[in-house]
Amino acid sequence: MDRTEPPGHYDIPPPPAAPPPGARSVDMRVSKRLLWVGGAAYPLENITRVHTFVLTPRRWEAVRLFLKRLAIILSVAFALTILGGITTLASQDTGGTLVTLVWLGALASIGLSIAELVTVVGAQPQYVLGVETSGPSMAVVTCPQPHYLDQLVGTLVHAIENPGAEFQVRVERLLVNPKNYHFGDNVNMYGGTGNVGMAKA
Repeated sequence: MDRTEPPGHYDIPPPPAAPPPGARSVDMRVSKRLLWVGGAAYPLENITRVHTFVLTPRRWEAVRLFLKRLAIILSVAFALTILGGITTLASQDTGGTLVTLVWLGALASIGLSIAELVTVVGAQPQYVLGVETSGPSMAVVTCPQPHYLDQLVGTLVHAIENPGAEFQVRVERLLVNPKNYHFGDNVNMYGGTGNVGMAKA
């Protein structure tokens, strides 16, 4: 059996067997010190963290946003209805038309807000593989088999540590709206020594 590490190091297993290809599948490969995820390339030396995690929908934030929007829409609609009532004193047709348009617009806005709420509340948690870089870029992919992503972490780390390593696997694009999901805690460090605890942004 060929060794994948220099003598004295543990052997790293080959990349996990690829899952069945799907409509959203994309190649993830390491070649010439670049990580390719579909058509996007990330230099391996710029990768700061590779990890798996559960991407959870922002359900409570979506509910709060919906209630806030509902309060604003209804407040504006009632204010404009009062204005329409005052306008009715001068012209009944103009006031009635204004009130009708206001409530049609309010109902349309409420309908759109409900649709957005249902999208977030009905979204399923996603088990994903995240590749973070020293800049703002981040690659996130998924797979129906969580253990496949766990194994892929080891394969990527091996490629980062070994300049000659190359591999290619099949993963799936994550087709979600990032603003609807939690991507984990934002940790801010204050000062250089004696840091305890975490400040959540």
